[in-house]
This record gives sequence, C-alpha cells and structure tokens, in this order.
Amino acid sequence: MNARQPSNRAICITLFTLLSCTCLLGCFPAAHQPLQKTGFYFNTVITVTLSKGGSDALLEEAFHMADRYEDMFSATIASSDISRINQARGKSVSVSEETIALLEKGLQYCALSDGGFDITIGKLSSLWNFSENEGVVPDAAAIAEAASTVDYRAVVISGHEVRLQNPDAAIDIGGIAKGYIADQMKAYLMEHGVTEGTINLGGNVLCLAPKADGSLYRIGIQKPFDARQATAAVVEVEEKTVVSSGVYERFFYADDTLYHHILDPSTGYPFENNLLSVTVICESSADGDGLSTACFSLGLADGMELIERLPDTEAIFITDDYALHCSSGIGDTIPLEEQ
Repeated sequence: MNARQPSNRAICITLFTLLSCTCLLGCFPAAHQPLQKTGFYFNTVITVTLSKGGSDALLEEAFHMADRYEDMFSATIASSDISRINQARGKSVSVSEETIALLEKGLQYCALSDGGFDITIGKLSSLWNFSENEGVVPDAAAIAEAASTVDYRAVVISGHEVRLQNPDAAIDIGGIAKGYIADQMKAYLMEHGVTEGTINLGGNVLCLAPKADGSLYRIGIQKPFDARQATAAVVEVEEKTVVSSGVYERFFYADDTLYHHILDPSTGYPFENNLLSVTVICESSADGDGLSTACFSLGLADGMELIERLPDTEAIFITDDYALHCSSGIGDTIPLEEQ
C-alpha cells in the first residue's frame, strides 16, 4: 500500500485512543458531573465514565474486571488462558468459561469472513509486532512460514477444553477481546444500578443505557491520519456501541510504503484494499469488534453487503480518498454529522 501521508508516525496507538476518549461529544449535561477513570490495558488507553447511578466502588470494580480479563486473555502474559493454549503444542488445555465464550464468538466471525478475520493469527501478529515495530518489515520467508500456521479451523473446543490441531499455531484474540470485555463491564454496571454512561476501550465505545433526558450520545469517528486529531463524522446513538478498525491505529512506514496492523492471513502482509477504516454501530460491542475487522478484510463491496444483511447493524467505511460510504440506516435510524 503506497503512502498517502507524511512519513512520520504522527498518530501512535496512545494518541489515537486518547482522541477516542474525547470523541464522546456532548454526552453529559453540565448539571451532572460524571465519575470517570482512565487506565492502560490491552495495549491501549481505556476510560469508563459513569454519569448516573454510579459510585467510586463500581468504577474501581470495572477496572478490576479489566485486570482480570487481561490476565485471562492476553497472549503476552504467560499464565493467561490464551498463552497456555499456545504453549501446549496441540495438547488440550482447560480454560475458563469466559475464554470459551470469547473463542466461540471469535470463530463465528472467522467463518463469517471466510478467514479474512482469523483468531489463529498469533504467529503473524507477533512477527510484525506493530506495538513496538519502528519500521522493520519482517523477512519474506518468515512471513510465509507464520502465515502457514493461520487457520481458524484448527481450533478445537470440547467443553471447557481447547486445543490447536496445528501445534505451531497461535491464537491472538486482540481483534475481538475488547468488545467482549466492554459487554461484560456494561452488564455488571447496569446490574448494579448505573443508568447512564460510557465505556471506551481504546476507541471501542459502548453506551450503557438511554439518557434520561431523551438526548443521544454523540460519538466522533476518527479522521484517519489527521495530526490535529480531527473527526471525520459524528454519529448520534442511544444504547449502542460504536467500534472502529483502522489502518492508522498501529502502523509504520518503510521505503515510503505504509504497513499497518490489519494483516491479511492469506498473504501475511497488511491488507491492500483501499480502505482506511470501518466503523460498525450495533448492540453488542463484541459483535462490533468482530464485524469491523471482518468487514475490513472483506473490502468495501462485500463488507457493505454483509452489513446490509444483518439486523440492527450499520457501518461507515472510509476509503483512501477519505470518502465516507454509509450503510442504508446511517442518516435515517442513526443521525450522521459529517465534519
């Protein structure tokens, strides 16, 4: 993919996620001072905001949940369920019920995208290491070898046990874990009396409940690569999640070519499909997470066709000419304000 922007890493993951936290535009009336906490989990900045019905204790518990899920799902923590599966060399590993639920959700989107989104991409994502890579393209032979281990059909689940039919494969559920975690946080907070607020897990924004005054949550969609941290558009939603996958989240330039973190399992290299981002608006944040990456992998035409088949689901695709391509309900059921 040829570079279209200045060759510096102007928007790193932390800046992107901090911007996402500021994109909750006009969410809270001045009369209500929300409780809010920000931390760094899952290699990104997360913010939980409780506007009504919250307490400091509930806010702390939400972050305890973030700790617990990171310890359970992170592929870089040796004791996590995911790491133990990856280290087992094809043997069965007993894992938590929540890990099973997340893996099954991930496999659903692997199948829906015909493997364009694949949770066994762990060897490839580790090889590219976009979180720390400052501009080194891996060796072509190493890429080919890592790509050969990617096949979601090698994940075998039986009860609470998981094994990989290919002992060289590795799971990475970073493409869907934040959405699952956001959904679990929402369920806990609403069960304990929170009636208004937002969960933002690195640009994965989940609105907890309709606002009492009847107004909508205004959520900004990142303008790709904009050094001024501008938004491309603002959507207004009630009790929805807004999830984006974009090439500007983690990337580097090498020889005037942009390499981004959304990898094509069939080639081992970043997708080249003229897309900069896909934003999905739906009920479940896990579905939004899986769909945004799945639709990116499918490209504009096929990705939009998938969105139009799904109930209560809308999307905004941004192509490399910075044009917005919206599904049929955007502007109708979901108000859109282009910037």
